[in-house]
Amino acid sequence: MACSRRGLVWVVAVLAGVGGVAAGQRVTAPVPAAVTRDLDPGLMKVIDGARAVDNHAHPVLPPPNDKTDREFDALPVDNMEAETDTVAWRTDNPQLPEAWKALWGFDGKVPLDEAGMKGLNAARERVKAAKGTGYAAWVLDEAGVGTMLGNRVAMGPGVMRPRFEWVPYADALLLPLDTSRLAKGSPDKALFYPMEDTLRGKYLKALGMGAVPGTLSEYLAKVVTPTLERQRAGGAVAEKFEVAYLRGFDFTVVTRERAAALYAKGALSAGEYKELQDFLFRYIALECGRLGMAVHLHVMAGGGGYFGVAGADPLLLEPLFNDSALRKTKFVMLHGGWPFVREAGALLQKPNVYLDLSQEALTFSPRTLSGWLREWLETYPEKVMYGTDGYPLSDAMGWEEATWIADRNVRLALGLALTGMLRDGEVTRERAEGIATEVLRGTAAGVYGLR
Repeated sequence: MACSRRGLVWVVAVLAGVGGVAAGQRVTAPVPAAVTRDLDPGLMKVIDGARAVDNHAHPVLPPPNDKTDREFDALPVDNMEAETDTVAWRTDNPQLPEAWKALWGFDGKVPLDEAGMKGLNAARERVKAAKGTGYAAWVLDEAGVGTMLGNRVAMGPGVMRPRFEWVPYADALLLPLDTSRLAKGSPDKALFYPMEDTLRGKYLKALGMGAVPGTLSEYLAKVVTPTLERQRAGGAVAEKFEVAYLRGFDFTVVTRERAAALYAKGALSAGEYKELQDFLFRYIALECGRLGMAVHLHVMAGGGGYFGVAGADPLLLEPLFNDSALRKTKFVMLHGGWPFVREAGALLQKPNVYLDLSQEALTFSPRTLSGWLREWLETYPEKVMYGTDGYPLSDAMGWEEATWIADRNVRLALGLALTGMLRDGEVTRERAEGIATEVLRGTAAGVYGLR
């Protein structure tokens, strides 16, 4: 049985009989002394002991489907042109050896050479073989996650309730017409738009349709709403938009009459297609509110050398958040909005807007993350949610390592932020512990109606 983390020392998993670690042996990853001094032991006990709700991640199906699974993302980023990766995504990330030791009992130094990769993969396979279809749930146990919101095209064996909740993708519904002109915008878009076309085709097939209807009214009534309803009936708690990879957040108000005329026109310029998308986005957001699903938005500088960082400024979403017709829809800004962290935090004053720490928790150190986190917790603590963005980023960092590292960083960052607030007299101990529990699981449980 795996050991849990306790106190200020991160006690990592004991792999009894698998992964190369002897039964009963504990592998530990000590917190640096400079960080330990700034952590309250009692508060860390609460933070460390909480089973988190992971607001956003991309779990891969366990064996025997792990080798062929591509539905962990509607727009997988592993085939894009080379970019300048963040340090956290690189194969020499100094936190990787701790994760390898914790999860697989594998000792290795970054970056791994060919022999090292073979050893790592062998250690992984031993664990997978031992855990079988329960493997993905075991990964959650190792990271201290009780429930993970799986951002996937479809769920599957070993990645389903009660440990995994479903968040499917809605971007393809914004693209009912020919996207070939849009695909010419950049090499990334040339890759992404055909993927969206394929996903739209899957949605149509699920409804028994071979093509989109001829009018906007029919498209809304026979494709968009039925797809959202089908996904809700299938367990979806939110709809995910990766729209920031395709265009900016400047959603304008477009009348139904204008959108219908554009839809009927068929061949649209980029500007005309944007208008149609603007209308469809609001329609989908409104339907999500009616159906009790949140709307998730990628709000952070994204992967790829052509990602439009300026278009992902969350302040561009303010007119949308201020739309009184959409106040029944809960919006969640994923990834905390970096580099627009203060802008994202300010938008939490909107009663139906939240943010999570996913990907930021992997990309930045606990010390750096704690600064932004403290600012958010001093203003709108009940609007902030735990998240990892566990994702299969490379051969050296699968969704498992990404989840484990991000979890470690989030908990340390939360401890640093709340310890500072406690020692500065901003909160009582009871309040600090309450905020920690809200961030780790309470807020998400309320947003999605989880038990």
